[in-house]
Amino acid sequence: MTATPRYYPAEDVKPAKAVHKVKQNPARVRASITPGTVLILLAGRFRGKRVVCLKALESGLLLVSGPYKINGVPLRRVNQAYVIATSTKVDVSKVDVKSVNDEYFSRSKDAAKDGEEEFFMGDAPKQAVVSDQRKADQKKVDDALTKAVSAVPMLEAYLAAQFTLSSNDKPHLMKF
Repeated sequence: MTATPRYYPAEDVKPAKAVHKVKQNPARVRASITPGTVLILLAGRFRGKRVVCLKALESGLLLVSGPYKINGVPLRRVNQAYVIATSTKVDVSKVDVKSVNDEYFSRSKDAAKDGEEEFFMGDAPKQAVVSDQRKADQKKVDDALTKAVSAVPMLEAYLAAQFTLSSNDKPHLMKF
């Protein structure tokens, strides 16, 4: 007589399904936001600053710049939920931002290698260093953008001015 096996395979075992990859649709940008639109930033380090939208990136974020010379806002990515689009436009056809994409803003891999020891033993936090390539790109964009801004009267002063609301202002009744 033969011994009965200890394991009986279940009949309802299904083969593993193939992984279904979800293809993300490209992000939709609000109709009021086009390259050259002056935007007001509502959150973050530069809240209240007026910036120029340069393009929409693949991730759905907006590429904006101050220009840095005028109001101190560098090339940045901004979520469109945190901006107000104004009716003011700037001609940005001469500004070349083809090389700037989402990978341009990714952090370097060696910065993440700091271990637990570095965290506890480090005396002072490391200063953020802006790369020479970023500085060169900012200068190139600023030169073209400043030229376009200076062509419109009083636009430079408008971009340099901070956006604020007082207690009597009603933003829902304002025309931007």
